[in-house]
Amino acid sequence: MILALANQKGGVGKTTTTINLATALAATGLRILVIDSDPQGNASTGLGIDRKSRTSTTYDVLLGQAVASDALLPTIVPGLMVMPSTAALSGAEVELVDVHRRSHRLATALATLSGFDHILIDCPPSLGLLTLNALVAADRVLVPLQAEFFALEGLSQLINTVERVRANLNPRLALLGIVLTMFDRRNRLSDNVADDVRAVMGAKVFQTVIPRNVRLSEAPSHGLPALLYDSRCAGSEAYIALATEFLQRLAPAPETELVNG
Repeated sequence: MILALANQKGGVGKTTTTINLATALAATGLRILVIDSDPQGNASTGLGIDRKSRTSTTYDVLLGQAVASDALLPTIVPGLMVMPSTAALSGAEVELVDVHRRSHRLATALATLSGFDHILIDCPPSLGLLTLNALVAADRVLVPLQAEFFALEGLSQLINTVERVRANLNPRLALLGIVLTMFDRRNRLSDNVADDVRAVMGAKVFQTVIPRNVRLSEAPSHGLPALLYDSRCAGSEAYIALATEFLQRLAPAPETELVNG
């Protein structure tokens, strides 16, 4: 399954969620691939990939200068690989403008890969061509949403974009859910925001919430997912719970038993 983690707002914990959800899933024995589709390259850095190692990147794959399998690098997490990114990716939006089927470049590239249970795409904080490529390639969308006053602002725009992509470019695309991030249980505002989001989006909102946690913020500077940096911190425990709920959502619903009588 290919999952795009998207939100046009920056600073909502999207990359942190990508890194740690991927790590938690890999810890269950699954084969996981992270596609770093953000020119900032933070997902690559957070998974311990130094700049010098990024010889083939998402940029090269999108521009047809490398095949997807040649751009994959192993991480410190067993079973977890990454297609890294660099600042060069910021030029792809312009360079792909006149390219045939420019919105399908990533989907075409990923179709050549095999052996992964799940592929997670870390999208940039925009609804531009890079995010569009991710949505065309994806089966599901996960939206990290910061528990703040303006949480719902822009969410409708993102959902409308997902619907347009589903209607016109990728009929299998669907919203898997919304995960509340940077949740502060000491702050009543977080509870109010959670109530508002659940009132609007209902069961699409994951029960698991990701707390505001200093260890989550520290981990990337050490080139480690939080689950390796401090497996017992509240943030790591939340991402383990999120991975469990994620897998439950993907599991097929049990068939209803027919009762004779």
